[in-house]
Amino acid sequence: MIISASRRTDLPAYYSEWLMNRIRAGYCLVPNPFNRRQVTRVSLLPCDVEAFVFWTRDARPMMGFLRELDEMGHRYMFLVTLVDYPRALGPGDLPVEAAIDMVRRLANAIGPDRVVWRYDPIVFSNVTDRAFHIARFGYLAGNLRGSTRRVIVSGMSLYRKNRGRLQELSRDGIVIKPKGEIVESEIAKLLSAMVETAGANGIELVSCAEALDWRRFGVEPGRCIDNELIGRVFGVQVDGRKDPGQRPECRCVVSRDIGVYDTCIRGCPYCYAVSDLDAAKEKHALHDPFGPCLVRVPDDSVLAGPGCVNGRLMH
Repeated sequence: MIISASRRTDLPAYYSEWLMNRIRAGYCLVPNPFNRRQVTRVSLLPCDVEAFVFWTRDARPMMGFLRELDEMGHRYMFLVTLVDYPRALGPGDLPVEAAIDMVRRLANAIGPDRVVWRYDPIVFSNVTDRAFHIARFGYLAGNLRGSTRRVIVSGMSLYRKNRGRLQELSRDGIVIKPKGEIVESEIAKLLSAMVETAGANGIELVSCAEALDWRRFGVEPGRCIDNELIGRVFGVQVDGRKDPGQRPECRCVVSRDIGVYDTCIRGCPYCYAVSDLDAAKEKHALHDPFGPCLVRVPDDSVLAGPGCVNGRLMH
């Protein structure tokens, strides 16, 4: 089993203490995203986990725990998002030089094959046009040379959760272009330039969950959770089935996500995982770093497997 930590929130950045406490305990509880009363016990024991995939924009809070993870016998890798957008599009992002330094230090600690860069999502707007992306991607790729072997890209998608926030950006003078309004020639020119830049810096560029076929622009479809990469890096056999819980275009293999939606407090306006930032901040403030579940669940929750829910032993 691969543990995804997490598509739903930035566990390494904001919940690293909880995450490490659960890894030490050997399990965590995860509420069903569609029914909070259904809670599943997920083993985090080395014998049950092929690898942890940590999704983050800031790995620094986890870096002090890497040796402990190694000593426990865990295999792990990081998917690090780094885009360097204007403040309105990335209000909680690290300053770019700090983010670059973080990626370099992480790669020095665990190796570049275990640090996958995500330039994602590609947001087209009046302030982040093709020229912006070519320039910023080029700067980042040059500075990450030798610190990663792969970069994953995708275009920004509109969701119910992010549509209103993106429209509000017009108050800051930012006009977002949805995927359907972007001229194909613009995409082609951008992707061709990005592929060339990535290759010149020893980085493979692949796409994430794109409905359009970008192979004609030189971009192969990729996987964020990649059984072949995990198998090659760690020498383990990994289930290669497509994850049925992801979008049809997503090629990620099966994994178990241990995060919870509406708990990330970074405030990215294009985020699909947060519908109410104030509620997310409240959950973050109230979360128990020593609790088995990231958030409190209803007292009448039904638990699949032994464990405790809100301090009550469940069987």
